[in-house]
Amino acid sequence: MKKSLLFSTLLALLFVGLSGCQKQAKPEEYMPKAANPERYNACLNKLTQVVIHDIFSPPVASRIYGYATLAGYEAMATFNPDYESLGGKLKRFKSPPKPEAGQTYCYPIAGAKAFLTVARALTFSADFYDEFEPTFYKQFEDDGVPDDVRERSMAYGETVAKAILDFAAKDTYKQTRGFKHTVTNEDGTWVPTPPAYMDAAEPQWNHIRCWTMDTCNQFQPPKPFKFNTTKGSDYEKELTEVYNVGKNLTKDQTEQAYFWDDNAFVMNVAGHVSYASKKMTPGGHWLAIAQTVGRQQKLDLMRMAEAYALTSFALADGFIACWDEKYRSKTVRPETVINKVVDPKWAPFLQTPPFPEYPSGHSTISAAAATVLTQLMGDNIAFTDSTEYKYGHGVRSFKSFKDAADQASISRLYGGIHYRSALVNGAAMGAKVGQNVLERAKTRKSEVAAK
Repeated sequence: MKKSLLFSTLLALLFVGLSGCQKQAKPEEYMPKAANPERYNACLNKLTQVVIHDIFSPPVASRIYGYATLAGYEAMATFNPDYESLGGKLKRFKSPPKPEAGQTYCYPIAGAKAFLTVARALTFSADFYDEFEPTFYKQFEDDGVPDDVRERSMAYGETVAKAILDFAAKDTYKQTRGFKHTVTNEDGTWVPTPPAYMDAAEPQWNHIRCWTMDTCNQFQPPKPFKFNTTKGSDYEKELTEVYNVGKNLTKDQTEQAYFWDDNAFVMNVAGHVSYASKKMTPGGHWLAIAQTVGRQQKLDLMRMAEAYALTSFALADGFIACWDEKYRSKTVRPETVINKVVDPKWAPFLQTPPFPEYPSGHSTISAAAATVLTQLMGDNIAFTDSTEYKYGHGVRSFKSFKDAADQASISRLYGGIHYRSALVNGAAMGAKVGQNVLERAKTRKSEVAAK
């Protein structure tokens, strides 16, 4: 018995000794594989899947994307000498704690962990992450990243995530929950629309802390045309345009409208049966476009993280600015007025979203995102967008980000849910929002020095 115990002890000591002598992989050996941007892309795609499943409204989705991409960027930027923290550049944001000096980290692991931790905290369906994460992190083990480096990197990612979640908790989001918009029934003001007649979405969204804007109305658009159905008035001309376009849609116009619909919750009614369709949000669509072109240009991990973060801030500020004006002007939707004074049987091609008309959210956030992506990836960059092919929305090709944004904007007229001035003024406001993000949220050290 004693001999057996002694033998076992010697074997254990030998094993420990041999393990200690094993050569530990160096960063230059595993980092090229670990820094594969497709892994970070997979994190974003998982979040988008959850956002669709959990049916977050477009403004709320933009908030989630903003904090998740900020966490991922911050956890990795500190390890990359060409990039700066966004501390002090986003409104009331302080840089997260730094990693421990003298220790080895694998920054792609830290970035992914920070991103997914925040994404998990701000969404509902934890089982999606439970299924995804074990296999995802196993890739880094297979790359040869040492156990202690993996554990240390994940711990740092969690530290950054905690800092971002603390920052998120102070943006007044919780205080805006539960509010309902009061319908006045005054001529020209918004009322619920068919088929679900849902309450107005996010009437307090202008109280959410801005990302780079000084205030929610920093880029306030011109006032919409005064409600006046008298023939020849500016308002009546726009109303007539929506009606006539809707009655004479071409095949390409219907395809554009459906391609850019991005209505997170569509109520389908057939007789006594009603059911909901889930779709990607406009913000998720534009981040997927960023991914498509980033992959096309073979951008590295940090450039993808930068693109996701800055685009997300533009989307989030775009929604804040747009929603601020929506509930200031409270403009009635075309469907309501056309049914009342023109044609009671007319229906828009797309289902009217549940919030006031002016300005167009799609026009605003698309211009904001396109402005940022043009700066980061280039102008006149042609690409094919198959983002929502799996959702039955087809594939379309564009000459540039602006071309895509312009089509997203005009698609809302084809859909019968916006007047033209809401498109034009929304896009102008969105471009200003995007430019403001580029000026305020400097990510490159060379840019900071130049400023």
